[in-house]
Amino acid sequence: MWRHLSSLQFRLTVLLAVAAVTGALVYVGLTQWPLPQLIGWLHKDLSVSLRTPAQMGVYGGLVVSVLVLLPLAWWLAYQVMSPVSRMLRALEGAVASYRDGDFSFSIATRRSDELGELIRMHNALGQTLRDQRQSLVQRELLLETVVQNTPVALVLTDVGGRVVYSNIASRHLFNDGRSLNGLDFAEVLKTAPEALSRAVESGEDALLSVELDGTEETFHLSQRAFRLQGRPHRLHLFRRMTRELSRQEVATWKRVIRVISHELNNSLAPISSLAHSGAELARRGDLERLPGVFATISGRAKHLHGFIAGYASFAKLPAPQPQVVEWEPFLASLALHCRYQLASPVPTHPSRFDPVQIEQVLINLIKNAHESGSAEDEVSLAILDVGSELRIEVADRGPGMSETVLAQALLPFYSTKRSGTGLGLALAREIAEAHGGRVLLANREGGGLRVSLRLPQYGAR
Repeated sequence: MWRHLSSLQFRLTVLLAVAAVTGALVYVGLTQWPLPQLIGWLHKDLSVSLRTPAQMGVYGGLVVSVLVLLPLAWWLAYQVMSPVSRMLRALEGAVASYRDGDFSFSIATRRSDELGELIRMHNALGQTLRDQRQSLVQRELLLETVVQNTPVALVLTDVGGRVVYSNIASRHLFNDGRSLNGLDFAEVLKTAPEALSRAVESGEDALLSVELDGTEETFHLSQRAFRLQGRPHRLHLFRRMTRELSRQEVATWKRVIRVISHELNNSLAPISSLAHSGAELARRGDLERLPGVFATISGRAKHLHGFIAGYASFAKLPAPQPQVVEWEPFLASLALHCRYQLASPVPTHPSRFDPVQIEQVLINLIKNAHESGSAEDEVSLAILDVGSELRIEVADRGPGMSETVLAQALLPFYSTKRSGTGLGLALAREIAEAHGGRVLLANREGGGLRVSLRLPQYGAR
Protein backbone atom coordinates (compact mmCIF):
# COMPACT_ATOMS: atom_id res chain seq x y z
CA MET A 1 0.00 0.00 0.00
CA TRP A 2 2.81 2.39 0.93
CA ARG A 3 4.50 1.65 -2.39
CA HIS A 4 1.44 2.87 -4.29
CA LEU A 5 1.18 5.97 -2.10
CA SER A 6 4.82 6.88 -2.80
CA SER A 7 4.64 6.29 -6.54
CA LEU A 8 4.98 9.04 -9.13
CA GLN A 9 1.47 8.32 -10.41
CA PHE A 10 -0.05 8.95 -6.96
CA ARG A 11 2.00 12.11 -6.47
CA LEU A 12 0.97 13.42 -9.87
CA THR A 13 -2.68 12.68 -9.07
CA VAL A 14 -2.43 14.61 -5.79
CA LEU A 15 -0.65 17.48 -7.54
CA LEU A 16 -3.34 17.74 -10.23
CA ALA A 17 -6.08 17.60 -7.58
CA VAL A 18 -4.39 20.37 -5.59
CA ALA A 19 -4.00 22.41 -8.77
CA ALA A 20 -7.70 21.96 -9.64
CA VAL A 21 -8.86 22.94 -6.15
CA THR A 22 -6.50 25.92 -6.14
CA GLY A 23 -7.82 27.04 -9.51
CA ALA A 24 -11.41 26.74 -8.33
CA LEU A 25 -10.63 28.69 -5.14
CA VAL A 26 -8.87 31.41 -7.14
CA TYR A 27 -11.82 31.65 -9.53
CA VAL A 28 -14.31 31.89 -6.65
CA GLY A 29 -12.13 34.39 -4.86
CA LEU A 30 -11.98 36.60 -7.93
CA THR A 31 -15.61 36.39 -8.96
CA GLN A 32 -17.60 35.72 -5.75
CA TRP A 33 -15.67 36.46 -2.58
CA PRO A 34 -13.70 38.36 -1.32
CA LEU A 35 -12.41 40.34 -4.35
CA PRO A 36 -15.85 41.74 -5.44
CA GLN A 37 -16.57 42.89 -1.88
CA LEU A 38 -13.15 44.52 -1.65
CA ILE A 39 -13.66 46.40 -4.92
CA GLY A 40 -17.16 47.48 -3.78
CA TRP A 41 -15.73 48.86 -0.52
CA LEU A 42 -13.06 50.79 -2.47
CA HIS A 43 -15.73 52.24 -4.77
CA LYS A 44 -18.03 53.18 -1.92
CA ASP A 45 -15.60 54.60 0.60
CA LEU A 46 -12.69 55.74 -1.54
CA SER A 47 -14.55 56.52 -4.75
CA VAL A 48 -12.20 54.22 -6.71
CA SER A 49 -13.92 52.99 -9.81
CA LEU A 50 -12.81 49.37 -10.72
CA ARG A 51 -14.58 46.57 -12.55
CA THR A 52 -14.77 43.18 -10.88
CA PRO A 53 -14.01 39.97 -12.83
CA ALA A 54 -17.67 39.00 -12.33
CA GLN A 55 -18.68 42.06 -14.32
CA MET A 56 -16.47 40.87 -17.20
CA GLY A 57 -18.49 37.69 -17.58
CA VAL A 58 -17.42 34.07 -17.29
CA TYR A 59 -14.59 34.27 -19.83
CA GLY A 60 -13.26 37.43 -18.30
CA GLY A 61 -13.16 35.74 -14.93
CA LEU A 62 -11.36 32.76 -16.40
CA VAL A 63 -8.76 34.98 -18.09
CA VAL A 64 -8.07 36.87 -14.87
CA SER A 65 -7.88 33.57 -12.96
CA VAL A 66 -5.36 32.17 -15.45
CA LEU A 67 -3.22 35.31 -15.20
CA VAL A 68 -3.20 35.00 -11.44
CA LEU A 69 -2.51 31.22 -11.49
CA LEU A 70 0.40 31.31 -13.98
CA PRO A 71 3.07 32.62 -11.54
CA LEU A 72 1.75 30.29 -8.85
CA ALA A 73 1.81 27.30 -11.24
CA TRP A 74 5.33 28.18 -12.39
CA TRP A 75 6.59 28.34 -8.80
CA LEU A 76 4.82 25.11 -7.84
CA ALA A 77 6.16 23.28 -10.92
CA TYR A 78 9.66 24.45 -10.07
CA GLN A 79 9.34 23.17 -6.52
CA VAL A 80 8.02 19.80 -7.68
CA MET A 81 10.34 19.23 -10.66
CA SER A 82 13.53 20.63 -9.16
CA PRO A 83 14.56 17.30 -7.44
CA VAL A 84 13.66 15.36 -10.58
CA SER A 85 15.71 17.72 -12.74
CA ARG A 86 18.70 17.39 -10.43
CA MET A 87 18.39 13.62 -10.53
CA LEU A 88 18.17 13.56 -14.34
CA ARG A 89 21.28 15.76 -14.57
CA ALA A 90 23.05 13.39 -12.22
CA LEU A 91 22.04 10.45 -14.43
CA GLU A 92 23.28 12.31 -17.48
CA GLY A 93 26.64 12.87 -15.78
CA ALA A 94 26.83 9.21 -14.80
CA VAL A 95 26.15 8.06 -18.36
CA ALA A 96 28.83 10.46 -19.63
CA SER A 97 31.28 9.04 -17.07
CA TYR A 98 30.51 5.48 -18.17
CA ARG A 99 31.07 6.50 -21.77
CA ASP A 100 34.52 7.81 -20.81
CA GLY A 101 35.36 4.60 -18.97
CA ASP A 102 34.93 5.95 -15.43
CA PHE A 103 32.68 3.62 -13.44
CA SER A 104 33.27 5.18 -10.01
CA PHE A 105 30.22 7.46 -10.32
CA SER A 106 27.23 6.80 -8.03
CA ILE A 107 24.14 8.83 -7.07
CA ALA A 108 22.76 9.29 -3.54
CA THR A 109 18.98 9.31 -3.22
CA ARG A 110 16.30 9.12 -0.53
CA ARG A 111 13.36 8.77 -2.87
CA SER A 112 11.11 5.75 -2.57
CA ASP A 113 9.31 6.13 -5.90
CA GLU A 114 10.16 4.82 -9.37
CA LEU A 115 12.97 7.33 -9.80
CA GLY A 116 14.49 6.19 -6.52
CA GLU A 117 14.32 2.58 -7.70
CA LEU A 118 15.95 3.62 -10.99
CA ILE A 119 18.78 5.31 -9.11
CA ARG A 120 19.36 2.25 -6.93
CA MET A 121 19.46 0.02 -10.03
CA HIS A 122 21.87 2.49 -11.62
CA ASN A 123 24.16 2.34 -8.58
CA ALA A 124 24.00 -1.48 -8.63
CA LEU A 125 24.94 -1.42 -12.32
CA GLY A 126 27.86 0.88 -11.57
CA GLN A 127 29.08 -1.46 -8.82
CA THR A 128 28.85 -4.44 -11.17
CA LEU A 129 30.78 -2.56 -13.86
CA ARG A 130 33.41 -1.52 -11.29
CA ASP A 131 33.84 -5.12 -10.15
CA GLN A 132 34.12 -6.36 -13.73
CA ARG A 133 36.55 -3.59 -14.62
CA GLN A 134 38.71 -4.42 -11.61
CA SER A 135 38.65 -8.11 -12.53
CA LEU A 136 39.62 -7.29 -16.11
CA VAL A 137 42.43 -5.05 -14.91
CA GLN A 138 43.75 -7.84 -12.67
CA ARG A 139 43.58 -10.30 -15.56
CA GLU A 140 45.35 -7.85 -17.86
CA LEU A 141 48.07 -7.34 -15.27
CA LEU A 142 48.45 -11.10 -14.86
CA LEU A 143 48.56 -11.63 -18.64
CA GLU A 144 51.00 -8.75 -19.06
CA THR A 145 53.24 -10.20 -16.36
CA VAL A 146 53.18 -13.66 -17.94
CA VAL A 147 53.80 -12.36 -21.48
CA GLN A 148 56.55 -9.99 -20.44
CA ASN A 149 58.42 -12.61 -18.39
CA THR A 150 58.09 -15.56 -20.75
CA PRO A 151 61.36 -16.67 -22.38
CA VAL A 152 59.60 -16.77 -25.77
CA ALA A 153 60.31 -13.59 -27.76
CA LEU A 154 56.97 -12.13 -28.90
CA VAL A 155 56.54 -9.44 -31.55
CA LEU A 156 53.14 -8.22 -32.80
CA THR A 157 53.09 -6.15 -35.99
CA ASP A 158 50.31 -4.30 -37.80
CA VAL A 159 49.45 -4.30 -41.50
CA GLY A 160 52.25 -1.80 -42.17
CA GLY A 161 54.85 -3.98 -40.50
CA ARG A 162 55.30 -1.71 -37.48
CA VAL A 163 55.65 -3.23 -34.02
CA VAL A 164 52.59 -2.60 -31.84
CA TYR A 165 53.61 -4.91 -29.00
CA SER A 166 56.77 -6.67 -27.83
CA ASN A 167 57.92 -8.35 -24.64
CA ILE A 168 61.19 -8.21 -22.74
CA ALA A 169 62.69 -11.27 -24.48
CA SER A 170 62.11 -9.77 -27.94
CA ARG A 171 63.65 -6.45 -26.89
CA HIS A 172 66.83 -8.19 -25.75
CA LEU A 173 66.88 -10.37 -28.88
CA PHE A 174 66.47 -7.57 -31.43
CA ASN A 175 67.15 -4.17 -29.83
CA ASP A 176 69.58 -4.56 -26.91
CA GLY A 177 66.77 -4.31 -24.37
CA ARG A 178 65.23 -1.14 -25.77
CA SER A 179 61.56 -0.88 -26.70
CA LEU A 180 60.49 -2.02 -30.16
CA ASN A 181 57.05 -0.38 -30.17
CA GLY A 182 56.51 1.84 -33.19
CA LEU A 183 59.58 0.60 -35.06
CA ASP A 184 59.50 -0.93 -38.53
CA PHE A 185 60.10 -4.64 -37.90
CA ALA A 186 61.70 -5.09 -41.33
CA GLU A 187 64.28 -2.43 -40.43
CA VAL A 188 64.90 -4.09 -37.07
CA LEU A 189 65.51 -7.44 -38.78
CA LYS A 190 68.28 -5.92 -40.91
CA THR A 191 70.51 -5.93 -37.83
CA ALA A 192 69.49 -9.50 -36.90
CA PRO A 193 71.20 -12.66 -38.23
CA GLU A 194 70.43 -13.28 -41.88
CA ALA A 195 68.88 -16.70 -41.26
CA LEU A 196 66.44 -15.18 -38.79
CA SER A 197 65.37 -12.38 -41.14
CA ARG A 198 64.91 -14.81 -44.06
CA ALA A 199 62.75 -17.07 -41.92
CA VAL A 200 60.51 -14.13 -40.95
CA GLU A 201 60.23 -13.00 -44.57
CA SER A 202 59.13 -16.49 -45.64
CA GLY A 203 55.97 -16.11 -43.54
CA GLU A 204 56.06 -19.76 -42.48
CA ASP A 205 56.97 -21.66 -39.32
CA ALA A 206 60.61 -22.68 -39.22
CA LEU A 207 63.29 -24.33 -37.09
CA LEU A 208 66.61 -22.60 -37.64
CA SER A 209 70.05 -22.20 -36.11
CA VAL A 210 71.79 -18.81 -35.84
CA GLU A 211 74.96 -17.56 -34.20
CA LEU A 212 74.42 -15.16 -31.31
CA ASP A 213 77.22 -13.77 -29.19
CA GLY A 214 79.64 -16.36 -30.52
CA THR A 215 77.42 -19.36 -29.73
CA GLU A 216 75.00 -21.27 -31.92
CA GLU A 217 71.37 -20.95 -30.89
CA THR A 218 68.42 -22.90 -32.29
CA PHE A 219 65.09 -21.09 -32.63
CA HIS A 220 61.62 -22.26 -33.47
CA LEU A 221 59.78 -19.48 -35.32
CA SER A 222 55.98 -19.51 -35.29
CA GLN A 223 54.04 -16.91 -37.32
CA ARG A 224 50.28 -16.37 -37.24
CA ALA A 225 48.05 -13.82 -38.97
CA PHE A 226 44.82 -12.66 -37.34
CA ARG A 227 42.54 -9.62 -37.13
CA LEU A 228 42.60 -7.34 -34.10
CA GLN A 229 39.89 -4.67 -33.86
CA GLY A 230 39.05 -5.34 -37.50
CA ARG A 231 42.62 -4.78 -38.72
CA PRO A 232 45.10 -7.45 -39.88
CA HIS A 233 48.01 -8.16 -37.54
CA ARG A 234 50.79 -10.72 -37.47
CA LEU A 235 52.24 -12.45 -34.42
CA HIS A 236 55.86 -13.67 -34.43
CA LEU A 237 57.01 -16.08 -31.69
CA PHE A 238 60.73 -16.89 -31.35
CA ARG A 239 61.33 -19.84 -29.00
CA ARG A 240 64.86 -20.84 -28.01
CA MET A 241 65.13 -24.59 -28.54
CA THR A 242 68.85 -25.17 -27.88
CA ARG A 243 68.55 -26.67 -24.40
CA GLU A 244 65.44 -28.64 -25.22
CA LEU A 245 67.00 -30.09 -28.37
CA SER A 246 70.13 -30.95 -26.41
CA ARG A 247 68.06 -32.86 -23.87
CA GLN A 248 66.13 -34.59 -26.65
CA GLU A 249 69.38 -35.45 -28.43
CA VAL A 250 70.83 -36.99 -25.27
CA ALA A 251 67.59 -38.92 -24.64
CA THR A 252 67.57 -40.08 -28.28
CA TRP A 253 71.15 -41.32 -28.13
CA LYS A 254 70.41 -43.16 -24.90
CA ARG A 255 67.38 -44.77 -26.52
CA VAL A 256 69.37 -45.76 -29.62
CA ILE A 257 72.18 -47.20 -27.50
CA ARG A 258 69.68 -49.24 -25.46
CA VAL A 259 67.97 -50.56 -28.60
CA ILE A 260 71.24 -51.44 -30.34
CA SER A 261 72.66 -52.96 -27.16
CA HIS A 262 69.52 -55.04 -26.72
CA GLU A 263 69.64 -56.26 -30.32
CA LEU A 264 73.39 -56.98 -30.15
CA ASN A 265 72.92 -59.00 -26.98
CA ASN A 266 70.00 -60.91 -28.52
CA SER A 267 72.11 -61.77 -31.57
CA LEU A 268 75.66 -62.11 -30.20
CA ALA A 269 74.73 -64.28 -27.23
CA PRO A 270 73.25 -67.06 -29.44
CA ILE A 271 76.12 -66.68 -31.91
CA SER A 272 78.67 -67.06 -29.10
CA SER A 273 76.81 -70.05 -27.71
CA LEU A 274 76.52 -71.68 -31.14
CA ALA A 275 80.21 -71.03 -31.88
CA HIS A 276 81.14 -72.77 -28.64
CA SER A 277 78.81 -75.66 -29.52
CA GLY A 278 80.34 -75.90 -33.01
CA ALA A 279 83.85 -76.03 -31.57
CA GLU A 280 82.82 -78.78 -29.17
CA LEU A 281 81.18 -80.78 -32.01
CA ALA A 282 84.35 -80.40 -34.11
CA ARG A 283 86.50 -81.59 -31.20
CA ARG A 284 84.31 -84.66 -30.85
CA GLY A 285 84.33 -85.29 -34.59
CA ASP A 286 80.53 -84.89 -34.91
CA LEU A 287 80.72 -83.15 -38.27
CA GLU A 288 77.19 -83.96 -39.40
CA ARG A 289 75.64 -81.40 -37.01
CA LEU A 290 78.05 -78.59 -37.89
CA PRO A 291 76.16 -77.34 -41.04
CA GLY A 292 73.04 -76.73 -38.92
CA VAL A 293 75.09 -74.78 -36.36
CA PHE A 294 76.74 -72.70 -39.07
CA ALA A 295 73.34 -72.03 -40.75
CA THR A 296 71.90 -70.77 -37.47
CA ILE A 297 74.94 -68.53 -36.91
CA SER A 298 74.56 -67.19 -40.46
CA GLY A 299 70.85 -66.45 -39.91
CA ARG A 300 71.51 -64.53 -36.73
CA ALA A 301 74.35 -62.62 -38.41
CA LYS A 302 72.11 -61.68 -41.36
CA HIS A 303 69.39 -60.49 -38.97
CA LEU A 304 71.94 -58.35 -37.11
CA HIS A 305 73.29 -57.00 -40.39
CA GLY A 306 69.77 -56.05 -41.54
CA PHE A 307 69.08 -54.34 -38.23
CA ILE A 308 72.29 -52.26 -38.38
CA ALA A 309 71.71 -51.50 -42.06
CA GLY A 310 68.28 -50.09 -41.25
CA TYR A 311 69.75 -47.61 -38.79
CA ALA A 312 72.58 -46.78 -41.19
CA SER A 313 70.16 -46.00 -44.03
CA PHE A 314 68.15 -43.77 -41.71
CA ALA A 315 71.27 -41.85 -40.66
CA LYS A 316 72.45 -41.48 -44.28
CA LEU A 317 69.15 -40.21 -45.66
CA PRO A 318 70.06 -37.83 -48.54
CA ALA A 319 68.37 -34.51 -49.27
CA PRO A 320 65.22 -34.93 -51.41
CA GLN A 321 65.42 -34.33 -55.15
CA PRO A 322 61.92 -33.12 -56.09
CA GLN A 323 60.68 -33.76 -59.61
CA VAL A 324 57.38 -33.80 -61.42
CA VAL A 325 55.61 -37.11 -60.75
CA GLU A 326 52.66 -38.53 -62.70
CA TRP A 327 50.40 -40.48 -60.36
CA GLU A 328 49.38 -43.38 -62.65
CA PRO A 329 52.91 -44.81 -63.17
CA PHE A 330 53.90 -43.97 -59.58
CA LEU A 331 51.00 -46.00 -58.14
CA ALA A 332 51.63 -48.82 -60.60
CA SER A 333 55.24 -49.02 -59.37
CA LEU A 334 54.10 -48.90 -55.74
CA ALA A 335 51.66 -51.77 -56.34
CA LEU A 336 54.60 -54.03 -57.29
CA HIS A 337 55.98 -53.74 -53.74
CA CYS A 338 52.88 -53.84 -51.54
CA ARG A 339 49.14 -54.44 -51.62
CA TYR A 340 46.56 -51.76 -50.80
CA GLN A 341 43.09 -50.52 -51.68
CA LEU A 342 42.90 -47.13 -53.38
CA ALA A 343 40.35 -45.11 -51.38
CA SER A 344 40.24 -41.99 -53.58
CA PRO A 345 40.32 -41.12 -57.28
CA VAL A 346 43.77 -40.87 -58.81
CA PRO A 347 44.71 -37.16 -59.15
CA THR A 348 44.70 -35.95 -62.73
CA HIS A 349 47.35 -33.30 -62.05
CA PRO A 350 50.98 -34.25 -61.42
CA SER A 351 52.73 -33.40 -58.17
CA ARG A 352 56.30 -32.54 -57.34
CA PHE A 353 58.33 -34.52 -54.78
CA ASP A 354 61.18 -37.04 -54.54
CA PRO A 355 59.52 -40.23 -55.88
CA VAL A 356 62.14 -42.62 -54.45
CA GLN A 357 61.85 -41.29 -50.90
CA ILE A 358 58.06 -40.97 -50.91
CA GLU A 359 57.73 -44.47 -52.37
CA GLN A 360 59.93 -45.84 -49.58
CA VAL A 361 57.78 -44.03 -47.00
CA LEU A 362 54.57 -45.48 -48.45
CA ILE A 363 56.05 -49.00 -48.62
CA ASN A 364 56.99 -48.78 -44.93
CA LEU A 365 53.59 -47.35 -43.91
CA ILE A 366 51.61 -49.93 -45.88
CA LYS A 367 53.82 -52.71 -44.50
CA ASN A 368 53.16 -51.44 -40.95
CA ALA A 369 49.42 -51.36 -41.72
CA HIS A 370 49.50 -55.03 -42.80
CA GLU A 371 51.54 -55.98 -39.71
CA SER A 372 48.99 -54.27 -37.44
CA GLY A 373 46.65 -57.24 -37.80
CA SER A 374 44.29 -55.50 -40.21
CA ALA A 375 42.68 -57.48 -43.02
CA GLU A 376 44.44 -57.01 -46.36
CA ASP A 377 41.37 -55.52 -48.04
CA GLU A 378 41.06 -52.91 -45.26
CA VAL A 379 44.50 -51.37 -45.81
CA SER A 380 43.77 -48.30 -47.93
CA LEU A 381 45.68 -45.50 -49.62
CA ALA A 382 44.07 -42.10 -50.30
CA ILE A 383 45.62 -39.22 -52.26
CA LEU A 384 43.92 -35.85 -51.70
CA ASP A 385 44.85 -32.68 -53.56
CA VAL A 386 43.83 -29.85 -51.19
CA GLY A 387 44.88 -26.61 -52.89
CA SER A 388 48.38 -25.78 -51.67
CA GLU A 389 48.75 -29.09 -49.80
CA LEU A 390 49.05 -32.70 -50.92
CA ARG A 391 47.69 -35.29 -48.47
CA ILE A 392 48.63 -38.96 -48.73
CA GLU A 393 46.81 -41.12 -46.16
CA VAL A 394 47.43 -44.76 -45.26
CA ALA A 395 44.70 -46.31 -43.10
CA ASP A 396 44.09 -49.72 -41.56
CA ARG A 397 41.62 -51.48 -39.26
CA GLY A 398 44.10 -52.76 -36.70
CA PRO A 399 44.04 -52.02 -32.94
CA GLY A 400 45.34 -48.46 -33.42
CA MET A 401 47.72 -46.81 -30.94
CA SER A 402 47.43 -45.77 -27.31
CA GLU A 403 47.87 -42.12 -26.36
CA THR A 404 51.37 -42.83 -25.02
CA VAL A 405 52.50 -44.49 -28.23
CA LEU A 406 50.90 -41.75 -30.35
CA ALA A 407 52.87 -39.11 -28.44
CA GLN A 408 56.19 -40.91 -29.05
CA ALA A 409 55.71 -42.69 -32.36
CA LEU A 410 57.32 -39.91 -34.44
CA LEU A 411 60.37 -39.43 -32.20
CA PRO A 412 63.69 -40.29 -33.86
CA PHE A 413 64.59 -43.99 -33.61
CA TYR A 414 61.42 -44.78 -31.66
CA SER A 415 60.17 -48.30 -32.33
CA THR A 416 56.98 -50.05 -31.25
CA LYS A 417 58.56 -53.46 -31.79
CA ARG A 418 60.49 -55.35 -29.16
CA SER A 419 63.32 -56.10 -31.53
CA GLY A 420 63.93 -52.40 -32.07
CA THR A 421 63.16 -52.57 -35.77
CA GLY A 422 60.28 -50.84 -37.46
CA LEU A 423 61.48 -47.27 -37.93
CA GLY A 424 58.94 -46.56 -40.68
CA LEU A 425 57.13 -43.76 -38.84
CA ALA A 426 60.34 -41.99 -37.83
CA LEU A 427 61.63 -42.33 -41.39
CA ALA A 428 58.33 -40.96 -42.73
CA ARG A 429 58.64 -37.94 -40.48
CA GLU A 430 62.26 -37.34 -41.50
CA ILE A 431 61.41 -37.48 -45.22
CA ALA A 432 58.23 -35.38 -44.85
CA GLU A 433 60.07 -32.63 -42.96
CA ALA A 434 62.85 -32.69 -45.55
CA HIS A 435 60.12 -31.96 -48.13
CA GLY A 436 58.76 -29.13 -45.95
CA GLY A 437 55.77 -31.18 -44.81
CA ARG A 438 54.69 -33.15 -41.75
CA VAL A 439 53.21 -36.46 -40.62
CA LEU A 440 50.03 -36.78 -38.53
CA LEU A 441 48.76 -39.83 -36.67
CA ALA A 442 45.17 -40.42 -35.58
CA ASN A 443 43.12 -43.36 -34.39
CA ARG A 444 40.09 -44.09 -36.59
CA GLU A 445 36.52 -44.45 -35.41
CA GLY A 446 35.67 -48.12 -35.34
CA GLY A 447 39.31 -49.13 -34.84
CA GLY A 448 42.49 -48.70 -36.79
CA LEU A 449 45.10 -46.02 -37.45
CA ARG A 450 45.38 -43.31 -40.09
CA VAL A 451 48.82 -41.96 -41.02
CA SER A 452 48.59 -38.71 -42.98
CA LEU A 453 51.57 -37.51 -44.97
CA ARG A 454 51.09 -33.80 -45.79
CA LEU A 455 53.39 -32.18 -48.32
CA PRO A 456 53.36 -28.64 -49.74
CA GLN A 457 52.57 -28.31 -53.45
CA TYR A 458 55.54 -27.05 -55.43
CA GLY A 459 53.60 -25.78 -58.41
CA ALA A 460 53.91 -28.79 -60.72
CA ARG A 461 50.81 -27.71 -62.68
